[in-house]
Amino acid sequence: MLLLSLLSAGHAAAQDVLIRDATVHTATARGTLQHADVLVQGGIVRAVGAGLAAPAGTAVVEANGRALTPALFGGITEIGIEEVSGEDSTVDSAVRLEEQPMRPEFDATLAYNPDSVLLPVARVGGIGFTVLGATTGGAFIAGQGGVVRLDGSADPIGPRALFVRLGAGASELTGNSRAAQWMLLDQLLAEARGRVPADSPHALLTPAGRAVLARYLAGQGRIVVQVDRAADIRQLLRWAQRERVRIAIAGGVEAWKLAPQIAQAQVPVLVDALADLPGNFDQIGATLENAARLRAAGVQVSFTQSGDASHNARKLRQLAGNAVANGLPWEDGLAGLTRVPAEIFGVADRIGSIAAGRQADLVLWDGDPLDVGHAAVAMWLDGRAIPMRSRQTELRDRYLRQAGPLPRAYPQP
Repeated sequence: MLLLSLLSAGHAAAQDVLIRDATVHTATARGTLQHADVLVQGGIVRAVGAGLAAPAGTAVVEANGRALTPALFGGITEIGIEEVSGEDSTVDSAVRLEEQPMRPEFDATLAYNPDSVLLPVARVGGIGFTVLGATTGGAFIAGQGGVVRLDGSADPIGPRALFVRLGAGASELTGNSRAAQWMLLDQLLAEARGRVPADSPHALLTPAGRAVLARYLAGQGRIVVQVDRAADIRQLLRWAQRERVRIAIAGGVEAWKLAPQIAQAQVPVLVDALADLPGNFDQIGATLENAARLRAAGVQVSFTQSGDASHNARKLRQLAGNAVANGLPWEDGLAGLTRVPAEIFGVADRIGSIAAGRQADLVLWDGDPLDVGHAAVAMWLDGRAIPMRSRQTELRDRYLRQAGPLPRAYPQP
């Protein structure tokens, strides 16, 4: 009853709460703690351990041994910058400009809508944060994005990331040759470093674009590269080492072929762990063991998905579960949904783990969080109990009710 009352509180102020007798998956070096308590005060985790006392005025939730995790990562998505993927007027993730299409200064987070109906849908699945990714419109340099917490706050957190697409998927934007991608990258970097005059008739960047790209070349933010083919990844690693830039690989279907080199370069990979068949000629080496092989070599592994990721963010834990079924250690599967993406995008000091001082973004599960046969039963963001309701659950409930004098579509939920 107490748990139900907390959930019905909706988006009230942060509550002081003691979650007692949980299986706490900390996503830290402490690992999983059996029969442990988590004390939340002022929206912050204050203590994690056994036998914690509840200070006066603190609500107590009995977990009864159920799994408690950090709020999960939703992958690289367009949640809040896309409402209906088939309706262009609701999609704000890409910029298409005929003149000077290379616009790294484009920042997709400026269009973020914290009232999007996609947020509750994701939260019901235990998703507490995502990375808004700029998508390729008229250029293979898509623009910038960043981390947003799905707590209703309006602004992203942490540093921005620059999104780039390489390989066959971007060849039509680079003269129909992947070789031209490296030629264009070399020119873009030369412009950002001032080796090409700003008023050159051949310049590809605006002054603002030069300034933004220069920041990434100085190590201020990460460049996330969507790339799959091993040969392209090899060139990418060489380019990143030569230019001394911080990169992450998204997709990386054939990344396992270069696992030792990727680990040595300390480049994290966000894999689609369900990519098991060649969707194109860049994915001939697809395997369900991609994540396991990368992690065994020492690569930081997280997850993202292809296709309509924004509307299906809740499926990311299915990706992690399949990676575990194909050799990835369970703890690494959970870390890839929590701590690792927070580290990749520079927000691990705030979210992604359960530890004293972290924000109280927590999810209580009725079973294994990596098993889609189980579900989230409670969620707290900043210590606020989040209603486990969405447009989808409200439609379900409406049409499960007995029909009245009017058809079911007419009564309000």
